[in-house]
Amino acid sequence: MDNMDKLDDRHGVSRRDFLQRSVAAAAALAMPATVRGSSVVRPACPSIGVQLYSVRAAMQQDVDATLARVAGIGYRTVEFAGYFNRTAVQIRDSLRKAGLSAPSAHVQYSALGDEWSRVLDDAVTVGHRFVVVAWIDEAQRGTLDDWKRIAEQFNRAGERAAKAGITFAYHNHNFEFPIMDGTSPYDLLLTSTDPKLVSMEMDVYWVTKAGKDPLAYFARWPGRYKLLHLKDSSGPPDHQMADVGAGVINWKRLLKHHAQAGVQRCFVERDESPDPFASITASYKYLKKISA
Repeated sequence: MDNMDKLDDRHGVSRRDFLQRSVAAAAALAMPATVRGSSVVRPACPSIGVQLYSVRAAMQQDVDATLARVAGIGYRTVEFAGYFNRTAVQIRDSLRKAGLSAPSAHVQYSALGDEWSRVLDDAVTVGHRFVVVAWIDEAQRGTLDDWKRIAEQFNRAGERAAKAGITFAYHNHNFEFPIMDGTSPYDLLLTSTDPKLVSMEMDVYWVTKAGKDPLAYFARWPGRYKLLHLKDSSGPPDHQMADVGAGVINWKRLLKHHAQAGVQRCFVERDESPDPFASITASYKYLKKISA
């Protein structure tokens, strides 16, 4: 035992013991929480934002006042669905005034054509990191061959978006899940698009209404779901939309798997509500509570 060991040992622990214990403690802290056993993986969204479609009537009346009200609830990020007759520069300035950022925006499927370059330029101006197609008209998706063409167009759009520093994504409803010629259009999109070019924004409500388990998709396609839309369901058979936490979806169970899914952003949405601001407030408070 050297002099330092003798000195430290008077206090019941030698320097060697201390170092060994320190190394062990550091190794334990480096383990995942589920391995350490001292804590559990908590349900959490990396970022709780709101899709502004939820408050579209207010946005149409006064963009700045609506953004300020959204920020007052506690949200710091928003997702656009149109710019409400404003330019990209005006939208950027309004966001800064409200203390918000808009990492994502929804666009029409038709925007992937001649408008795509302008859309991407606007996205860069506003500060979007994601541009998402949120709807495909029924006339354009009647057959599986239609969906194959859509997948091809998504790959092309995603390649151009990537060159602009933007991630392209697709937001589902429930019409993608019925089987066509042995597969579902949704599975076809997942298998026929390049994961490096096309991400998915899962709308958990619509997946649930389609009778599917979101966690099964997270497990089969890990890292593919960079974005989530969160709204709740009253359950079968009607699946009425509800505020997050007020329905049957097990959010604690689902959000514990956000890292597996690859989630970077979550957006609360309620398509229709008798009181949109009360709705997005209730959803925000619930998500903050279970993430605390």
